[in-house]
Amino acid sequence: MINLKAQDLIDFENSIADLYNNGKIKSPIHLRGGNEQVLIDILNKENIDDNCWLACNWASHLECLCKGVSKEELIRAILQNRSITLCFNKYKIISSAIVASIAPIAAGIAFGIKRKNLRERVFCFLGEMSFLNGITQESIRYSQNHNLPIKFIIADNKLSVQTPTYNVWRLKDGGI
Repeated sequence: MINLKAQDLIDFENSIADLYNNGKIKSPIHLRGGNEQVLIDILNKENIDDNCWLACNWASHLECLCKGVSKEELIRAILQNRSITLCFNKYKIISSAIVASIAPIAAGIAFGIKRKNLRERVFCFLGEMSFLNGITQESIRYSQNHNLPIKFIIADNKLSVQTPTYNVWRLKDGGI
């Protein structure tokens, strides 16, 4: 059970924005907001525990907090210029700053879990632009066809940075 409230996550992202705006963070960061309660609800519904891997894109601060990484440990990693590539083996969290690259990595972890007959699961978090990328589609199809212990969770804000996703892919609204 996630012991954080949506406001805790909002406050954390705001504190990271303040550190960045005050020149304390020298590397790229990717903040996000607006889906804090949805994230908590999904993780609670799926009973995320120590046997679950979280595979995330470059905006993984909130997932890290929800999985149990302390604010202090997370801030240290961000100040060490790892904001968009946060990986914590202890918590089974892996992230990547390369668009859509986390999908095949997550599928590989799930394949290893299945092959070793472990009682672990993988949850792969993606944005809608990454979801529509070819390598992600292949990873999803492979995972389904091989019955891997993985779920892909897509956050759709209809933008990739400031690029309207639906225009790029020529989709009608809700086309995902």
